[in-house]
Amino acid sequence: MRGTKTGVLTIGREPTPMTADFNKAVREHDIYLAIIAGDAVGLIEIRLHADHLWIENVAVHPLRQGIGIGRILLSHVESKAAQAEIGEIRLQTNEAFEANITLYAALGYEIDRREQFMGGKTVFMSKKL
Repeated sequence: MRGTKTGVLTIGREPTPMTADFNKAVREHDIYLAIIAGDAVGLIEIRLHADHLWIENVAVHPLRQGIGIGRILLSHVESKAAQAEIGEIRLQTNEAFEANITLYAALGYEIDRREQFMGGKTVFMSKKL
């Protein structure tokens, strides 16, 4: 949930979601926005699979972080998974984004594995519903 500037400072490069083809993402994935007073302050991008819901991206505007927007977006996709009768949500994040891992763990996500990626480690997490 960190922005480009914070991501570059933390991992030494733009986070992978910042280099995504968003035209393609809008066509192929479900994207939900968090809007406050007419301003988009966060988003969550998901893909439904037969056996799980994949969170492709969670982003909250840097000036709006820490007030629960990420939690609301994550809760929203849990509802979507339940409606679709999907029993598991999966995501990945960079190991250096400790605040993200802490948040996901507090919400019931567990670390499944870590893999080397571009000089760092990707943390794969999941939550059973």
